[in-house]
Amino acid sequence: MEQTPLVEVSGLRKFFPIRKGLLRRTVGNVRAVDGVSFSINAGETLGLVGESGCGKSTVGRTVLRLIEPSAGSIKINGNDITAVGKQDLRALRRQMQIVFQDPFSSLNPRIKAGEIVGEPLKVHGVGDRGEREAKVADLFRLVGLRPAQMNNYPHQFSGGQRQRVSIARALALDPGFIVADEPVSALDVSIQAQVINLLMDLQRDRKLSYLFISHNLAVVEHISHRVAVMYLGRIVEYADKTALFAKPLHPYTEALLAAVPLPDPALKRTKHRVEGDVPSPINPPSGCHFHPRCPYAEARCRVEAPVLRDVGVGRQVACHLR
Repeated sequence: MEQTPLVEVSGLRKFFPIRKGLLRRTVGNVRAVDGVSFSINAGETLGLVGESGCGKSTVGRTVLRLIEPSAGSIKINGNDITAVGKQDLRALRRQMQIVFQDPFSSLNPRIKAGEIVGEPLKVHGVGDRGEREAKVADLFRLVGLRPAQMNNYPHQFSGGQRQRVSIARALALDPGFIVADEPVSALDVSIQAQVINLLMDLQRDRKLSYLFISHNLAVVEHISHRVAVMYLGRIVEYADKTALFAKPLHPYTEALLAAVPLPDPALKRTKHRVEGDVPSPINPPSGCHFHPRCPYAEARCRVEAPVLRDVGVGRQVACHLR
């Protein structure tokens, strides 16, 4: 029997209007997310990768409706949350949480860590004060912190410890789905490994589903089950982790993997250089968005946008040449 996805996103779009003049008339749009679709099963991690500015973080925040979508549908546990009211959405937020990139700016510096982690419990009316304090202490132990540290302020923690506080806060309401928005990019490499292993242990023990957003392909390969590659607001390749890293099909994916440093200096890799800069999402290129930088581009690529289509079991690519 085919597994029902925990998260289903279909045709997701987010356009930010550009307004000019005294009357603030809309003269264009920033097409941050332009028709993104994916699904995530229970206990699965989908890695979302791409260069800075491709729309990864906007996807994550729009899926949680921290940013309102322009179009498309978002289903969590079969419930379409795209158009639900604030009251219903507040109840649904217990099922989905986020871990932000910067653990310092995402924590209130004036509030003790224990209060930060316990705030979701208080907002949703979970237990009395004593029960909430006991729950917070358990969460601190779960993420590798001491309950005594509940009385510390964010500045009294290291970067890795602050991110553990953020993870504990995300776990407070026992969600099934967590968006991890570059959760280790601001940390030292040694600490990154500890936090990634913590996320993987929590996933195994709690059957969590992650949308793991990152530009670090080595980290994505370690934690993800499937990978979606984004370029200028669109997914250009979607595949099982093993298949994608073994044989990338889209030229952009190929270029991203070729840019990853090899751990052995004796090994040589053929570089597939990508020329030029990322185009503006205000005025993206016609046809395939990647064609101005693609070494294999043909005349068709300049005028016809490729559709993300199946090219194998669970594998999709948006490229005319595949």
